[in-house]
Amino acid sequence: MLKDKILSSYLAFENNSGLDMDSPVRNIRKNALDQFESVGFPTKSIEEWKYTSLKELLKNDYKILKQAQNEIDTKLVKPFLLKGIESYKLVFLNGVYQPQVSETSHDGMDICILSSAMQNTKYKIVFDHYFNTIASKTDGLTSLNTAFIQEGAFIHIPKGVVVSKPIEILYLTTGKDSDVMVQPRNLVIVDENAYVQIVERHQSLTVQKVFSNSVTEIITHKRAILEWYKVQNDHLLSSLIDSTYVVQKEQSVVSMFTFSFGGDLVRNNMHVYHEGEHITSNLNGISMLHGTQHVDHQTNIYHQQPNCESHELYKGIFDEQSTGVFNGKVIVSKEAQKTDAYQQNDNILLTDEATINAKPQLEIFADDVKCSHGCTVGQLDKNALFYMRQRGIPAKEAQALLLYAFTDQVVNRIKIPALKDWITRNISEKLGVQLEIEL
Repeated sequence: MLKDKILSSYLAFENNSGLDMDSPVRNIRKNALDQFESVGFPTKSIEEWKYTSLKELLKNDYKILKQAQNEIDTKLVKPFLLKGIESYKLVFLNGVYQPQVSETSHDGMDICILSSAMQNTKYKIVFDHYFNTIASKTDGLTSLNTAFIQEGAFIHIPKGVVVSKPIEILYLTTGKDSDVMVQPRNLVIVDENAYVQIVERHQSLTVQKVFSNSVTEIITHKRAILEWYKVQNDHLLSSLIDSTYVVQKEQSVVSMFTFSFGGDLVRNNMHVYHEGEHITSNLNGISMLHGTQHVDHQTNIYHQQPNCESHELYKGIFDEQSTGVFNGKVIVSKEAQKTDAYQQNDNILLTDEATINAKPQLEIFADDVKCSHGCTVGQLDKNALFYMRQRGIPAKEAQALLLYAFTDQVVNRIKIPALKDWITRNISEKLGVQLEIEL
């Protein structure tokens, strides 16, 4: 069993972790391992996992411990980075940092790797203050990631700093002889009045099966602004479990985008906590699946203070035998008066075999709020298709234009032009046509 292999690998991992014996991270890891041993991997008996099974995924014999890697060729990295713009870059191969193709910074801010923050006294005070403070202590997959924490992105944007170019975090995996399991961990702190844009991507370069179990902790302070773009466009042998935990302080604005275009099984767990007034949270997503692909979006927004807003918009296009899951939950505590929460999930099924399981939820304990949710599941409008065909547009192009228009509301919210161009062209490729779209 994979669980047994993981538990038996822990001692070797700990002995080679490079941490001092008195490092508090050692205790955090050990407690997390005990929790994982207790609860294990989630099963369909858990309500939140009712429509997503890890049974087939866990049958594979993954390599658990990372090994030293040769320097990666720049040509292999270039296709997965934004084109035509400058950016900071953090590139990892099988969990090992690749400095020769990365661009970090300590010039008025810290854009570097987590292992440095864990051990270097210059960053360790910030790391110890924030690390593992908001990630779940009871979720089995998050505990597994915490137990094997070793590398990832560490980003600290100090008070008043506006980062002039995006930060790209790229996790690459490769393997010749065995399936690979990686567990990246990101810690991001955006201080008061700071602004940053981040693009995160997981990409396999191998024909072997890959299981990525990723965890990100984000803290945004007063009036901070963060835009985070998750690009998921891997091949059909790769699976990703992505758990993101966000704490927002007073008047902060966080916009999260999730583009799920590829991968065998993709699960996105989003947890957003409001710890101050006049906070805004924007969650956006586009899923485009085919074959037997499976994507599961679980969003949880915890309104804990008054006068805050949250807006969710997730769009899904499902072809062939693909499956989508959307479980969106908004919890409004009794203290969170004047909350304005909106949630919408719209889906198009292109075949009779495609499936979507959607459950938008509101749990409201305050009496002065404005909350709404909605969900639509349907097929393309035949009248609209007929109207376009009558004007000489071929059937394939007419369908593609309607589907692109369906996603356009999310695409137009992207604020990085190079990424917007990439997403637009990727959607065009997924639809199998060349759409001439004004950006």
